[in-house]
Amino acid sequence: MLYSIVTNFAISGEIQDIKPFGKGLINSSFLVTTSNSSKYLLQKINHAIFTDVAGLSQNIERVTNHIRSKLVANKVQNIEKKVLSIVYTSSNELYYADGEAYWRMFHFIEGSETYDKIETPQQAIATGKAFAEFQQLLSDLNTPPLNEVLKGFHNTPMRIDTFLETLKNDVAHRQQSVQHEINFLLERKDEMKQIVEQGKKGELPLRVVHQDAKLNNILFDKQTNEILCVIDLDTTMPGYVCYDFGDAMRTGACTAKEDEMDLSKVDFDFEVFQNFAKGYMSVAKHFLTNNEIQSLAFGAKLLTYEQAVRFLNDYLQGDTYYKTEYPEHNLVRTRTQIKLLQKMELRYQEMQDFIFSFI
Repeated sequence: MLYSIVTNFAISGEIQDIKPFGKGLINSSFLVTTSNSSKYLLQKINHAIFTDVAGLSQNIERVTNHIRSKLVANKVQNIEKKVLSIVYTSSNELYYADGEAYWRMFHFIEGSETYDKIETPQQAIATGKAFAEFQQLLSDLNTPPLNEVLKGFHNTPMRIDTFLETLKNDVAHRQQSVQHEINFLLERKDEMKQIVEQGKKGELPLRVVHQDAKLNNILFDKQTNEILCVIDLDTTMPGYVCYDFGDAMRTGACTAKEDEMDLSKVDFDFEVFQNFAKGYMSVAKHFLTNNEIQSLAFGAKLLTYEQAVRFLNDYLQGDTYYKTEYPEHNLVRTRTQIKLLQKMELRYQEMQDFIFSFI
């Protein structure tokens, strides 16, 4: 089956090998090698999540073309490694539909690797710099706006409204046992609406942001360990810069895994935060507004809060969205996020002061 799928794309050489690639949780990926040693990344798009495949594909084409044009203008070397390159179908389409699934293809970037966890100061600095550069390269990609392929993806007020509706219904009859967690989140609901409210008032500009800013969405050169490019562009949409900064810190500066049962292991690694902020601000201070810079540290709290709401909402609905391995899995995830948020709150003023030390 995969062989017949690949034949619909405009590749070079005869197909020699197709094998699963990577550990992606959303899309299934396969490495395709041809007779002239060309390599391609074939992906099956998760249509259950990304229902607007055309809009998604158009976004990626616009984003990659825009980045490439900037790199050419700046006379950057090895551009083929600095941005994803789409492989079109034989009929010059962005994706191929086989009647049951949707498929796309990119040129495989040789000599690249990803990391799952920030383990060195250099990685934290590089991650911050990579996402700031990504935002900067796309800072003038405004008209028309990119397609919002996941409506309200980081719209925290919308997430809160969904949570409040879930509390009214209590369909899984779990609410009574988690009142402490519910109260914690409700106490902060008004504070956590401020980014969207600032945006509506025009105090924060909508920009093109990645919206899944994690270390493993950056390609590094295997030999030099330099940043090559940002990948996994499916969630790249209009949003606020603090979403990327915040999610990177939610995942990168947490000392424990997302479903850690032992909450004593959960802490906010301030050194990782400092190094990420150092890399990020080395670029971002040149193009962000003061209001945006003011929002960055808050973004770490915001995205952690939002994820706690989403985990607890799913738990209260009977675990209908996130995959779970045991009955209280989503509750464990919720408590981890809450503990992380508490740790961030304790150091929030330090976070703000550190970021403002760069301007």
